[in-house]
Amino acid sequence: MSTLLCLDIGSTWTKGALVAEDGSLVGTAQHPTTPPEVLDGIASVTTRLGAQGRPVLACSSAGGGLRLAVVGQERLVSAEAGYRVALSAGAKIVHIVAGQLNGAAIRELRATRPDLVLLAGGTDGGDRSVLLHNAKRIAANRLKPPIVLAGNAEARAEAEALLRDTGRTVVATDNVLPDVGELAPGPARAAIRELFLRHVIGGKGLSKGNTFRNLVKAVTPDAVLGGVSRLAAILAAREAGAVLVVDVGGATTDVYSAVSTVDENAMQRTVALPSDRRTVEGDLGMRWSAPGIVSEAKAERLDTPYDLESEAEKRSTTVDWIPDDDHGRDVDATLAGLAAVLAVRRHLRLVDGQLGPKGAGLLVLSGGVFRHATPERLQHIEDRLRADPVLRPVLRNAAVIVDQRYVLAPAGLLADAGRVDTADALLANHFSA
Repeated sequence: MSTLLCLDIGSTWTKGALVAEDGSLVGTAQHPTTPPEVLDGIASVTTRLGAQGRPVLACSSAGGGLRLAVVGQERLVSAEAGYRVALSAGAKIVHIVAGQLNGAAIRELRATRPDLVLLAGGTDGGDRSVLLHNAKRIAANRLKPPIVLAGNAEARAEAEALLRDTGRTVVATDNVLPDVGELAPGPARAAIRELFLRHVIGGKGLSKGNTFRNLVKAVTPDAVLGGVSRLAAILAAREAGAVLVVDVGGATTDVYSAVSTVDENAMQRTVALPSDRRTVEGDLGMRWSAPGIVSEAKAERLDTPYDLESEAEKRSTTVDWIPDDDHGRDVDATLAGLAAVLAVRRHLRLVDGQLGPKGAGLLVLSGGVFRHATPERLQHIEDRLRADPVLRPVLRNAAVIVDQRYVLAPAGLLADAGRVDTADALLANHFSA
């Protein structure tokens, strides 16, 4: 039986999964990514898995997360549409501008240092003026990131010419909001991914030559989101509810959700939500951002045992520290539980609480802090999540599972490559709740 090597090249670790066509996991391995030559980590993982010569599917977040700014029209029309597309495009949304840009708005936008700008405006056949005004203002100012132009089709060519005449990188694509209430995220998401791979991953000097750039075909958050979407489809067949994934890392906590049911409230809102979405909390992390967990927990009046301020500060100043006693591990578990609660609360607010009528059918905990936790610590974290008054209604029917083998990104890569049956079998083998 043939096998495929799925690679996830991160900023710290390169992880590999060797997957058979029937979805069985033949083996996994990881190695430090070791920039500035990330091919070394890839070679080590490939050798350890005995996967030389195997077909490779690769995703990466080694260039850092994508910082995306959205510029649109009215807040409840094209700016909202762009925002919802960005939610599901593997990006961290650092700024949103609604309406015509002026000098102050340009300065605020530039100060957020976006890697990419999503420029929307107007429905097809609707208002042209805001999109053209904003394209002209961006062209005339010192705002240099690549631009995805996804606004009014009738104004697209003129807006693109305004931007290209100043030497900017522009990818023009279909409108994210072709008509009021009609969200079309696919083309803009594809353009965002293309620019991310070319300018954020391919342009950070992570490898000599073009081998690494040509190898990577997906952004890791996009691949994970694809795996989450496939997992939601599997659960839909069982009528089990939505999928919610919480990935707690050293610097950020990412939350993914996917629903397979039609949004019955779509017609009651200006812009419907996409079925799969991701949010990134840059102030909630186990090491670099540990103080943010404590300050936000106190702000939301969550229980914070121990002297968490000093513990969080210690972790943020010694980011490679690993606890070697029960107290240190207990503190890590407490921080992880708080980060998960806070991040899911924020995610639910940003997606309007839309997880379908049954709420979450499956909650997946991802990250080393969960993989290495004892059953007792995991139970404590689960109890905290289920007891939270905001999360309790969403998690009432949810099974809780730890992603012990990090299979969501490989599943997303497989599905994106057209191997949906293999992806679904891989997920079913590891998330059989």
